[in-house]
Amino acid sequence: MSKRKKIVDPEVRSNELREQIRKHEHAYYVLDRPEVSDAEFDALFLELRRLEDEHPELVTPDSPTQRVGGEASEQFAKVRHRSPMLSLQNAFDEDEIRAFDKRVRAVVGDKVTYCAELKIDGLAISLTYEKGRLKRAATRGDGTVGEDVTANIRTIRSVPLSITAVAGLPDVFEVRGEVYFPIAAFEKLNREIEAAGKPRFVNPRNTAAGSLRQIDPKVTGSRDLQTFMYMLDPAGPCKSQWEVLRTLEKMGFRVNKHRRRLASIDEVIKYHAEWQRKRHELEHEIDGIVVKVDKFDQQLELGFVARSPRWAIAFKYTPEQAETVVEEIDCYVGRTGVLTPVAHVKPVIVGGVTIRNITMHNEAQVNEKGVYVGARVVIHRAGDVIPEIVSVMEPKEGWRMPAKCPVCGGEVVREEPYIAHRCINPFCAAQRLERLRHFASRGALNIEGLGYATLTQVIEKGWVEDPSDLFRLSKEQVMELEGFADKSASNLIERIAESKRPPLGRLLYALGIPQVGEATADLLAAEFGSIDTLRSAAEEDLVRTEGVGPSMGKEIEQYFKGHGGELLTKLLSAGVEPQATEPVGEGPFTGKTFVFTGTLETMSRPDAEALVRRLGGKAASTVSAKTDYVVAGPAAGSKLEKAQKLKVAVLDEEQFLALVTK
Repeated sequence: MSKRKKIVDPEVRSNELREQIRKHEHAYYVLDRPEVSDAEFDALFLELRRLEDEHPELVTPDSPTQRVGGEASEQFAKVRHRSPMLSLQNAFDEDEIRAFDKRVRAVVGDKVTYCAELKIDGLAISLTYEKGRLKRAATRGDGTVGEDVTANIRTIRSVPLSITAVAGLPDVFEVRGEVYFPIAAFEKLNREIEAAGKPRFVNPRNTAAGSLRQIDPKVTGSRDLQTFMYMLDPAGPCKSQWEVLRTLEKMGFRVNKHRRRLASIDEVIKYHAEWQRKRHELEHEIDGIVVKVDKFDQQLELGFVARSPRWAIAFKYTPEQAETVVEEIDCYVGRTGVLTPVAHVKPVIVGGVTIRNITMHNEAQVNEKGVYVGARVVIHRAGDVIPEIVSVMEPKEGWRMPAKCPVCGGEVVREEPYIAHRCINPFCAAQRLERLRHFASRGALNIEGLGYATLTQVIEKGWVEDPSDLFRLSKEQVMELEGFADKSASNLIERIAESKRPPLGRLLYALGIPQVGEATADLLAAEFGSIDTLRSAAEEDLVRTEGVGPSMGKEIEQYFKGHGGELLTKLLSAGVEPQATEPVGEGPFTGKTFVFTGTLETMSRPDAEALVRRLGGKAASTVSAKTDYVVAGPAAGSKLEKAQKLKVAVLDEEQFLALVTK
């Protein structure tokens, strides 16, 4: 008598498989402790996929089979965060971290415990869960609004699609953390693309950011990205940052094991030094440690300043240095024709990034540092980002700018009193490309998709000579370009059309008027209200605007009387309609003018200028007797010197932020 085969209920079996696969994924991708072989795991996954193919009604949104293959999106939707994703203030040495500790203890007393975590060099991410299931994932964006990257985040296997419930949490909550590219996975990707004859990616952080914003989630899924989570919002039953990290682990998230509770700032400094020595032993890059007041009641007492918490700080590492050799010095030609020397060095790794090119700004700087072909130099990454030559072993002077433009062969001149050398050929191909790129850039008309590759092609085909021609491109033309298909061509044409109604200040900045930066463009827009009024203004009218001196006023007047006026007419004929600037709001800065110089630690300069405008003030780009405050950060230059000569009040960043919070 034959045995009867046991009948397995498909729903029961699919649930069993999902649970087993989640358990093995967590062990492998979160705990780094695989419990089964790859073959055994693949067999379970294949069985589940077959069951779901045979019974589509059994597929759940959080099934492991649904990680890869979500619908590709041509454009990422905007997502408003539940609460702002704040930036951190930075400390770079022992004095600064002790000053932070002193400020903390002045508010909450001496009984302070710090929670120290490694500062992962990755991309901030916010995950929203609803009733235990992943609902949405968003990038940090500007801190208030990010981009929806849910389909891509679902491909990262250390991100749970469903979580173990925790008592005390609401149905909807956010988990925040970092997405990063493990060094081994990054090198593997570079070997693969090199083998395919493509250029290497520069560094893990930028590549992680690019991977997370891929149109096709399958590309993201192939990149082996990883995560660490560190924040729960709301924190539910947790009373401290330490409890949050332990709770996130229990919920199934990947949390960095290299964390420590420290009873004093001396212990924080020792922890920082320990990981500076050991940072290259890690499977990922770090650029410092994050120090947080551990207890939430003390965090609440300390509060926030501008866009940063007073209870946390990034204790960063000083940039690493390396020695290399200058192999060549050539020049890059910008949109205004200015030639910028670039030193090409023998490739060397600094802070985990391969450095090949270093911008030298002008002829005077090259000779002040004594840089020449064959020079042995010490380099670092300023702010751990920008490559810079620190010193030259045997400095020599004598390098000279070329007499002819390296791109078009036009004459190169130095116009007194400026230190820069300029190609004076108005038809220079390099200038044309850079002018178009500036016009489409984020601070100007913000036409996403108009990068160097696309602009180079439309110039070479003779379709675009100046910015007005961009608005006459057709979908059929774009489809002829390399890298475009029907949908992507439609999207680019739509984005160009959407840019036809820019704020007046953005259009003025996009035009590339000599000496007119973003801040001055906004001031001119606010002062004159319309493009017609501004283009007909005389020098004496222009200099009444804060930050516009006689030299700039003359440049602006001449711009609109010459080629710039012709370009503006063509733009208006192409349908561009600049929108009048909204009046400056009323606030504590009403009637006050600020100028920023040097590096700001807690926010970018555009963010600081926008903050001034929101509070009723004006943000200018030049210092004059009308300036009320100059905010000076590290590496402040001539603006600080001019402020001191004119006896204008000078603030450091902390004093500026104190004014903001009054």
